Amino acid sequence: MTTHEVPRALLVGGFRARRSYGLGGLSKRATIIGALIVLAEGLIGTQVPWSLLVTLPVTAVAFVLAASRRHGMPALSYYWAKFAWKRATRFQATSYRRLLLPFPYVLDLPGVGASSTLIAAHDPTTGKKVGVVHDRSTGWMTISTLLAPGGSLMAPTGAVQSGLRTWSSVLDAMSADDQVKGAKVTIQITPGAGEALGDDVRARRDPKAPRLAKQIADELVRTTPHATASVASWMSVTVDPAASPNPPSDLPEQVAEALRVVDGLDLAGTGTDIERRATDVDLRRIVRSAYDPEVFHARDRDFEQLQWGECGPVAADDTWEEYAHDGGISISQVLQEMPRHAIPYSVLLPLLAPGRFQRRITLAYRVLDPYEGEAVLEREISHAYNRAQATAEMKGRPTYAQRADAQRAESAAEQVAGGSQVVDWTLMVTVTARSAAELSAARAELDRAVKSMRSIRLRPAYGAQGAVFAAGLPIGYNPLVKS
Repeated sequence: MTTHEVPRALLVGGFRARRSYGLGGLSKRATIIGALIVLAEGLIGTQVPWSLLVTLPVTAVAFVLAASRRHGMPALSYYWAKFAWKRATRFQATSYRRLLLPFPYVLDLPGVGASSTLIAAHDPTTGKKVGVVHDRSTGWMTISTLLAPGGSLMAPTGAVQSGLRTWSSVLDAMSADDQVKGAKVTIQITPGAGEALGDDVRARRDPKAPRLAKQIADELVRTTPHATASVASWMSVTVDPAASPNPPSDLPEQVAEALRVVDGLDLAGTGTDIERRATDVDLRRIVRSAYDPEVFHARDRDFEQLQWGECGPVAADDTWEEYAHDGGISISQVLQEMPRHAIPYSVLLPLLAPGRFQRRITLAYRVLDPYEGEAVLEREISHAYNRAQATAEMKGRPTYAQRADAQRAESAAEQVAGGSQVVDWTLMVTVTARSAAELSAARAELDRAVKSMRSIRLRPAYGAQGAVFAAGLPIGYNPLVKS
């Protein structure tokens, strides 16, 4: 049985991308903007007819770009993003250099993490330290939980089903709490963790063992550091303490309120074990080792005195398809298209397999409240039927893809009516090479893993490499959550 040949009971479905209704493949907003532009051109053309010779070709090109697709997105959006990125590069906004500033100035993380700061808190319920990331611009708090995922490939079908149902219950709990803004689950695979195993084997080897056994052990010790990896996983939950019926007045009370909300999310039974809440030292290690993988296995005392801004890079350059930083060069990919059919629960296994380079896989969630989710689905059903009806009027019948899309929208609405929740989600993957010479090998390794999934398509994060890199870190940034 391969990773894709699983019982139907372990297939996960219900995926659908939002699609607005517009003219000729355009979105609703693009259609309205285009109609206004054409109307304005017509009014101007009545006074200055020769202007139509310039405006009409330009408008036609814009319509074609907006209706066509490039890498899974509207071509107009793609080229506009590239223009914006080139403009930012001209003003050196895509380069970061850490400066030594005198007190009381502080160093911030680059890019989307600039507004975050780290708070070393004390959890009175457990008596242990907890690291809380505070977003100074929104006031939101992000708390991370270190996880120890258990393997489920050899687990009974009933156990896997129970884990999927429990995870669904966790998402339901998020939808019922206005304070929970979003969540992320990240798994980081760092190669080269076999040194400790090799030391342990050498210390425990019996000197009286047969020579063949010693040779086999030596061969394993020699190859293990290159064939094993250290797996670290965590879940980050972003909370708005001010959304409480009794908003806390000061920062300590806000931290306590955020801890209370996160403690209310029970992950027991989801197929993973909770190690503990991440401390401030854990967060410094995760962030710093992302920019410099060489320090991932350093001792805790090496991170205790680091300021939050010092966990970031000394220098970084955010290019169109790469992100160069202290310890190497990273490339990130994002979800291009939702799966159009049910997928096996083990579909991400090729991405989670150890490789030569550090890899970080992040699933980001934003659970819609029941009223918003119901309104979204009703709107999606209307859009699906409007598209099918428009096609039927022009071609005599709607396309099969349009009929299937309408059926998926109705099926989702039926599930919501039965108590399910609507969840916005996305997948992000980052691979870090130690040098520019290894970048092509890292890219090829990631491409092979993505193709092995078959059901899920990813694309490079064009012009947003630094943002997607940061989205996989527990620094309070979630691309699905808007302030």
